[in-house]
Amino acid sequence: MKKKNNDRQKETSESISAVVERITFYSETSGFGVLRVKAKGHHELVTVVGHMATIAPGETINAKGSWVNDKKHGLQFQASQLAILQPTSIEGIEKYLGSGMVKGIGPFFAKKLIQAFGDAVFDVIETEPHRLMELEGIGEKRKEQVIAAWSEQKSIRNIMIFLQTHGVGTARAVRIYKTYGDSAIEKVQENPYRLAHDIHGIGFKTADALAMRLGVEKESILRAEAGVRHVLQGLCEHGHCAVKFDDLIAESVSLLEIPESTIKLGLQQQLDVGNIILDTINQNACVFPVSLYQAETGVAKQLQRLKANPVPWKSPNLVEVIPWVEKKTGLSLSASQKEAIISVLNHKLSIITGGPGVGKTTVVNSILKILQSKQMSVLLCAPTGRAAKRLSETTRMTAKTIHRLLEFDAKRFSFRHNQDHPLSCDVLIIDESSMIDIVLLYHLLKAVPDSAAVIFVGDVDQLPSVGPGAVLADMIRSQAITTVKLTEIFRQAMHSKIILNAHRINQGYMPANNEKDSDFYAIYVDSPEEIAEQLLSLVSTRLPKHYQCNPITDIQILTPMNRGGLGTSALNVTLQKQLNGAAEPTIMRFGTTFAPGDKVIQLINNYDKDVFNGDIGFITQVNLDDGTLKIAFDQRVLAYEFNELDEIGLAYAISIHKSQGSEFPIIVLPVAMQHYALLAKNLLYTGVTRGKQLVVLVGQKKAVWMAINNKESDQRLTNLSARLQS
Repeated sequence: MKKKNNDRQKETSESISAVVERITFYSETSGFGVLRVKAKGHHELVTVVGHMATIAPGETINAKGSWVNDKKHGLQFQASQLAILQPTSIEGIEKYLGSGMVKGIGPFFAKKLIQAFGDAVFDVIETEPHRLMELEGIGEKRKEQVIAAWSEQKSIRNIMIFLQTHGVGTARAVRIYKTYGDSAIEKVQENPYRLAHDIHGIGFKTADALAMRLGVEKESILRAEAGVRHVLQGLCEHGHCAVKFDDLIAESVSLLEIPESTIKLGLQQQLDVGNIILDTINQNACVFPVSLYQAETGVAKQLQRLKANPVPWKSPNLVEVIPWVEKKTGLSLSASQKEAIISVLNHKLSIITGGPGVGKTTVVNSILKILQSKQMSVLLCAPTGRAAKRLSETTRMTAKTIHRLLEFDAKRFSFRHNQDHPLSCDVLIIDESSMIDIVLLYHLLKAVPDSAAVIFVGDVDQLPSVGPGAVLADMIRSQAITTVKLTEIFRQAMHSKIILNAHRINQGYMPANNEKDSDFYAIYVDSPEEIAEQLLSLVSTRLPKHYQCNPITDIQILTPMNRGGLGTSALNVTLQKQLNGAAEPTIMRFGTTFAPGDKVIQLINNYDKDVFNGDIGFITQVNLDDGTLKIAFDQRVLAYEFNELDEIGLAYAISIHKSQGSEFPIIVLPVAMQHYALLAKNLLYTGVTRGKQLVVLVGQKKAVWMAINNKESDQRLTNLSARLQS
């Protein structure tokens, strides 16, 4: 009678030596892998599971562990320890070199190298790299690429093994090496918490786990300092410029599970060295990261500096200027637009705000005509590339992103234009001002000369910036800067149901009922599953067929959240398979598969590449030999190494927050009760106003109603308004 197995039944405990044939699964985040190996004493391939440094086919492993009989997957070797050795057989060496582990060598050149040098190929690369030039197709550039990649791979492997020895995932080993170089292990041992500050993608919990394994005491001041800074940074990543003192202490105690007295000692240490600042907001003691404190106080001082000087133009004859600009533009201005123009022309600093269809563009263009007639030098800018492009189109003048206007120097990590080297202009117009965070505004204002006027343009009812602060709302609330709020929806805009429904949402009303041939439709269903079905059907077939559009380039799904069945992560996997599933070749990194034709989004600012958080592009090429892929961002094509792909995410669906400053031909907007934690009026309003030609809202009616009636979302802790008032 056959004995019934449990899910896993241990049989023996031993060591095995084997050559890796293929990698069934490998997580760069956790280091967990499933390997199919050719093991000594076994005629067929064996499955080995365990945690390991990055591994390639052809490498030899020595594993210690136990054989288990998994109910689902059968017999496999569960490794408790797994060491990776350089391959020694000809077959193994060729597989290793052709795996892409060494940049510049793919399957084709791996075969040529083996034919030329046999099992001495590693020695040739290491000690006689000039001999690579003997092979046809390998020039000086590829030779140097192989040498550099070989050296880097050895260093990276040592770092990975060190990290895994201490129970840490290896996904960021390449970044650690590039940041710290050959002294990486020494620096990590000295202060493991520095990883959370210096390395993108490594959080406090990972650094803390490593610190514990390296012998840092749980109640050490070093840990308390790092924990306080982590909690403060985490809360500021939600848009706050500061955190209430008591909240910071309570959150830190909860996270670190150490006494409050130790937390306060750590906080005091950070105050003493100047990393954080204690200040008062609304009579509450609050803690600022020093960078945000300097930015907020700096913005207030810069605005006061600019306001103290007169306007750079001679005051216009207000009786004549309005008829003149109407004649020049061929437009008849409304009373509110005339008042707005006159108000702006009479003040050094001013704000023009209002929703879609209220004539902000007309007012800006009229002001530009008047200023140009007075020979004023005008600069135009916006926070994102897409917003700058739209501003150029509506004004027919050159507009730049703020980073390009200030000329960011990636090597020095600073802007070329600053208080010592100001911009050359009489007037600076800043569009989409609601998107600007406090730090970027500080750098921009520092570069504005004393004599110049500044005009902020933006919709204060949209979501605030992704970064810390709520600068447009704070400036308006302070009443220290002249503000013009346009509210009248013009006749031509009233034909758009997108615009009308955006204003309805902003006023607290449900979107209007569907009409035939409308540019706005609301489809209400009962469950998240039905929303997902509708989304897939709309994007893949119904909308492309009806509107003769491209489902990848013309349609954008905007969703409130990243997680969950209707979050960006799940939707992107489904949509990639549906819309671009046949594309080849593919590469999987950091849990995401990429292929030519995929729509992708930049997730962090990369100053070296001059590409920024929220920029959307399309993959044009995946090169397995070079270990790179290329992405087209508008007119620019940028190369990314595979180890940089944690900066990139799929963008078939993106969050509404990431869509700020952009417009898309067709928007599909899912709204479900599972999004309840983020549902708010400004979120829904921002999503709807991203659509140019068509918006399709698909959701549960209760969730839409909840969003429209939630006005309290994203109340940020800032002090700019009070600083401006004082």
